[in-house]
Amino acid sequence: MTRWLTVAGAAWAVALVSVAGQPGRPSFQGTLDQHPAIDYRWTDPADPVARLQADLAAGAVTLAFDGQQGYLRSLLSALHVPVESQVLLFSKTGVQHAFTNPQNPRALYFNDRVVVGYIPGAPVIEIASHDPRQGVMFYTLRQDAAAVAFARPSACLTCHLSANSMDVPGILVRSMFTGPDGRTMPQLGSFLVDHRSPLKQRWGGWYVVGSHGAARHMGNAMVTDPSNPEAAISEATLNRAVLDAQVAAAAYPIPSSDIAALMVFDHQGHALNLLTRLGWETRIAMAESRLDFAGGELRELVNETADYLLFVDEARLDAPVRASSAFATVFAAAGTRDSLGRSLRDFDLATRLFRYRCSYMIQSPAFDGLPAEARAALVARLRAILSGGVADPRYTSFTAGEREAVLAIVRETVKGWS
Repeated sequence: MTRWLTVAGAAWAVALVSVAGQPGRPSFQGTLDQHPAIDYRWTDPADPVARLQADLAAGAVTLAFDGQQGYLRSLLSALHVPVESQVLLFSKTGVQHAFTNPQNPRALYFNDRVVVGYIPGAPVIEIASHDPRQGVMFYTLRQDAAAVAFARPSACLTCHLSANSMDVPGILVRSMFTGPDGRTMPQLGSFLVDHRSPLKQRWGGWYVVGSHGAARHMGNAMVTDPSNPEAAISEATLNRAVLDAQVAAAAYPIPSSDIAALMVFDHQGHALNLLTRLGWETRIAMAESRLDFAGGELRELVNETADYLLFVDEARLDAPVRASSAFATVFAAAGTRDSLGRSLRDFDLATRLFRYRCSYMIQSPAFDGLPAEARAALVARLRAILSGGVADPRYTSFTAGEREAVLAIVRETVKGWS
C-alpha cells in the first residue's frame, strides 16, 4: 500500500514523500520513558555526538569557529561526516524554517550514524545522531556560542517519534510540492520516501544535481500554479548539471546537491528506523519473557528488515544515474572490501542503486548494536534468502552469481556473520 502524509515536517522531516509496499504496524504504547527496557529520555546516550561532547569536556577535542559557516566544517570533521554528502533542501520545513528558502536552502550532511543540518545565518546547527541501542538522538549546537555545548531539544520528537518513523526516534525523508518562496503545499500530495519510492515521487522541495535520463522527479520544481502542480516539472528542472543559480553557493562548503547522495540518504533513513524498531521490540519482549522469533510481530519485523536490507522491493531505475560531485567516489572509498576488492558500497546506478543488493548498513553500528538474539535472527533470515533457502517468488530476481558474490562479501566483511 502507499502511505500518504499530510503534515509539514520538523527538524529532519525534510520534503514529503510516500512509501510503497510498507505494511501497517501497531504502535508502541508508553515505551519512550515508561518501559524500563527503553527509557529513552533518561538513559545516558552512546551516540557519536554524546561521545564528542565527552571528548570536548575532557579537552581531547576542540571545535573551531570559521567565518560564516561557524562550527560546521569542524563539526563535520569531528564526526567523520564528508562534506561531499551535502544535499540541499529549499522547502520551509524544520524547526528553523524561517531561515530556509530557495536562495538559502538547508544543507544536510551524513554518514551511516549522523545527519548534520546547516542553514546559513540560522542560530543553530541541527544534528540527528544514532545511538545503536536507543535510536536517533536530536541535538542543536548554537552558532553564536563561545563555549561549544550540545543541547537536546525535546520538540524534535514531535515529528520524529510517530508512525512515520516506525514509532521510534528516527529519520524522516519526505517530498512535496513547494512554491517559489519555499512554502510547502502538502494539500497537493506528499510522500514518505525510501529506496522503494519511484523517482517520480522523490525530492519535492530538494535541489537535485546530476543526470537521470528520461526519468522524472519532483526535485528543483517550484509550483506557481497549484491547480496544475505537475507543470512545475519540466526539462528545466530535470538533468541539471549545476546547482540552481539562485542559490548563494558560496555560503556552503560545496556547490552541489548530488543525486547519488540523495538516493543513498533515501535508503539509509528507513534502514536506521527498522534496525532501531527491531532492537526495541526485542528488548521489550525479553523484559516481558515473551521473546519468540518463530512467529508473530518479531518474525514479521525480522522478515521486513531483511527484505529492506536486500533491496527486495527497490524501485528500478529506468535510465542510468550519473552523480554530479565526488560523493560517489568518497562514499565507495569508505567501504570495507573483501579479498577480491568488492564492497557493499559499490554503486550500480544503471538499473539500481548498488551493484550488490545487500545494504552497507549491515556493517554499521546500528546493525552491530542489535541485541544478540535479534542480530542472530536477522542474520539467519538474510543467510536463508541469499543461499536460496526461502521459496518465495519475491527473491527470484537474485541470480546465483549475485547471491554468491554477496555471501562472499559479507562473510569477509561483516563481524559475526559466519
